Amino acid sequence: MNWCRNICLMLLLSVAAVARVCAHAFVDHAEPAVGSKVKQIPREVRLWFTEPVKPVLSSIKVFDSKGRQIDKKDAHRDAKNKALLRVSLPWLTPGTYRVVWRVVSTDTHVTDGDFTFRVIP
Repeated sequence: MNWCRNICLMLLLSVAAVARVCAHAFVDHAEPAVGSKVKQIPREVRLWFTEPVKPVLSSIKVFDSKGRQIDKKDAHRDAKNKALLRVSLPWLTPGTYRVVWRVVSTDTHVTDGDFTFRVIP
């Protein structure tokens, strides 16, 4: 009987650990898409996360191939979707751009990452 209780306890702890890992906000999808090649110049970068994020503690930055930050520094959470962050872009020339993001989910977990997209003629 003791072994049954131990197995149940281990299963319960495993499920709790998986649920805790899933509580982080990760990128669900992005526009421009991760690793994409786009002909139409985007006016902004939009990142949808798997859960709501805290706007004051979250950021998106866009850099050109020389490492200069080129976004308009107006990153903000969407008014209607608390899991969507946006940042405006200037007119982009053909080239590769790097998006760097850092978010704090509503449960205070921090995640970050980056990806590139390319504007082609």
